Order: sequence, then structure tokens, then C-alpha cells
Amino acid sequence: MAVMALKEQLDSFVKSMLAEGTLNQQFQQLQMLEDGSGFVAEVIKMFCDDAERILGELTNLLEQVVVDFGKVDGCVHQLKGSSSSIGAHNVTVACVQFRHFCDENDKEGCLRALNVLKHEFYRLQSKFQTMSQMENRILAYEGRKANGM
Repeated sequence: MAVMALKEQLDSFVKSMLAEGTLNQQFQQLQMLEDGSGFVAEVIKMFCDDAERILGELTNLLEQVVVDFGKVDGCVHQLKGSSSSIGAHNVTVACVQFRHFCDENDKEGCLRALNVLKHEFYRLQSKFQTMSQMENRILAYEGRKANGM
């Protein structure tokens, strides 16, 4: 009974992220691929690790006196693709807006866009961590139940 309540809580949490636009239907498609092996958790981890690396690169590129907007755009494009494939809607939108500033070679605009992008990513990452904690509680409960505890 308690595990069902935990699963409902997790489902409600994901639905709220969909409703607020943090995630989109692509994330639901990803969830449908879950087979109990932790596939979705691994994809989320890879996305978050990659996004943090890219955000670090963007920060370094934009700290340069002469900014290579081609490299900046390439990094943003890469993050846009991975965020789109995982269903991270708000991160994807932030990347689209960021690329407009790259097209204009607008360093100040890029710096502002980077701050928005970081905000959206870290907000999403926090929510993914909450999801992971909920999933771990479910797995732990199911494990205790399977062991007769």
C-alpha cells in the first residue's frame, strides 16, 4: 500500500513538471522506454553531467576578451539537442533564445542568456534529484517487501 502512495507521489511530481513546462512529452516518451534497469536514471545522469560540462565551457568562452561566437553557438546547439531529446523544455527554450544572441555576436546578451540557461538547468537538475530520491525510496520499499521485511 505504501509503495503505491510513493508511486502516485512520483507520478504527480512528474505531471506537475509537465504542466509547468519544465518537461514535455519527449520526457514521457523516454519514460516509456524504462524497463526496470535504471535506463531513464542513466540518461538523466548523462544529460546532467554533459550539461554541466557545456555550461562550464560556455562560461569560459564568454569570459574571453574576444569571444568566439561560433564556438559558443556550437556549445549551445549541442545543449539544445540533448535537452530537446530528454524533454527538458525550459532548457531547450533558453538555448533557442541564447542562440539568437550568438547570431548577433552580442556578448552581453549571451552573458544574460547564460544566466537564464544556468537557472533553468539547475532548477531542472534539482527536480531530477528529487525524482531520483523518490524512485530510490520506492526501490528500497519494494526491496524490503521482497525480502519479507
